[in-house]
Amino acid sequence: MQATTTITGLDFILLPTQDVKRAEKFYTEVLGMEVEAHWRDVGVEFKLGHDQTLALVDPAIMGDEFSAATTGIVALRVADVDAAVAALKAKGIEFQGELIDSGVCKMMNFCDPDGNRLMLHNRYAE
Repeated sequence: MQATTTITGLDFILLPTQDVKRAEKFYTEVLGMEVEAHWRDVGVEFKLGHDQTLALVDPAIMGDEFSAATTGIVALRVADVDAAVAALKAKGIEFQGELIDSGVCKMMNFCDPDGNRLMLHNRYAE
């Protein structure tokens, strides 16, 4: 009989960074996230809710070269996408494309200083 693997949740999302201190400043000062832990000088974790973590790490620690995570998007939940977009624009953040309202949720894309794709997201209907 073959063993099965049951995925029970998501522990963290890891994004690459070329500059841990710059990443920490962006995610705390611009996005208002709370630092949960530091990985010496090679990474930083941010608390996203009661059991979710976003980690930014220098890929060299894992023997990799830096390349922004361009194939996916990390969707960050906010209470009001329009207000969050306005607040981040006031901090100099440039957004990509137009605000999307699907009839169930609103979303707007932007990048962190390393080019990792992020999204402000709010699901307002079932």
